[in-house]
Amino acid sequence: MAVRLFCYGRVMNDSNHSEWIPNIILGQDYDRRYIDAPIHYDILENLAFFFGRDMPVHRHAQYLQIHYIDRGEISFHIDDKIYHVRGPSLILTPPSVPHSFLTKPDARGHVLTIHQSIVWQLLKDGLQQEMDTELNHGICIARVDLEPEQRSQWTLITQTFRNLKIEWFREHPATRLALHSLVSFLLIQISRLSAKEAESTAVNNDDLQIFRRFSDLIEEHFREHWHLPEYTGRLGISESRLHQICQRVSNRSPKKLTHDRIMQETKRLLIFSNLSSSDICYQLGFSDPAYFSRFFKHHTNSTAQCYRRQQQ
Repeated sequence: MAVRLFCYGRVMNDSNHSEWIPNIILGQDYDRRYIDAPIHYDILENLAFFFGRDMPVHRHAQYLQIHYIDRGEISFHIDDKIYHVRGPSLILTPPSVPHSFLTKPDARGHVLTIHQSIVWQLLKDGLQQEMDTELNHGICIARVDLEPEQRSQWTLITQTFRNLKIEWFREHPATRLALHSLVSFLLIQISRLSAKEAESTAVNNDDLQIFRRFSDLIEEHFREHWHLPEYTGRLGISESRLHQICQRVSNRSPKKLTHDRIMQETKRLLIFSNLSSSDICYQLGFSDPAYFSRFFKHHTNSTAQCYRRQQQ
């Protein structure tokens, strides 16, 4: 899966095969004002505009991430589980765990990214002993699945996110301390409700391995604009099986995934480099700048120049 190029880290799966999975550092790749911040907050819509609502497989080394969906739908893939939920719902992804998601256009909410040192300190202070929780596996909680008496706790979670938003976007005395306190309180609230996780669908391990190998090949060859038979030939499977696997794991076709990767790199270069559109065109393996312009506009409804101005 793909939508942007970031710092890459090698991770190992249970079969001792290694895959390159993008490691996204929000303070470096999205909002450089907070490059060393242990806590990063933003509303879901801002991140969706920047990264796209089809967010491919990636990870956040050393950072736990929480998506709170106030309304709308989301399909979330954490490691080998897939969750399909509507808001209000909440998804917690542990540090370094591969995940991807697809949010519908009407989805609204919050995204909170927390350095693992904050979580470690909270566990050290007694959270694990008090509540028999570890926060080291993916958690998905939907409000609709909670018992009536638990829904009052959900109200606290909603209010905590609102308070986080206020602290983040307004300058107050002791903002850093307030953010740390709110994050700690939020993690405690999530731990109290984590026993009521939403149901998930397991992904066949063989399919997951093939999908990750396909993702690796995309990363290696997207600039060469490989056609589908070149990928399936390398994978040793039929085109129909690859299509089924990609739809099952990512809810996207193989062609969409390869195009997403090209668009990811195009956007990165437009935002973080001074290269002209023609230079980007040739760097990404296009031979015709006019075709490159049509390709970009088809995927964004915007010209490359307009996109660059909007991001700046």
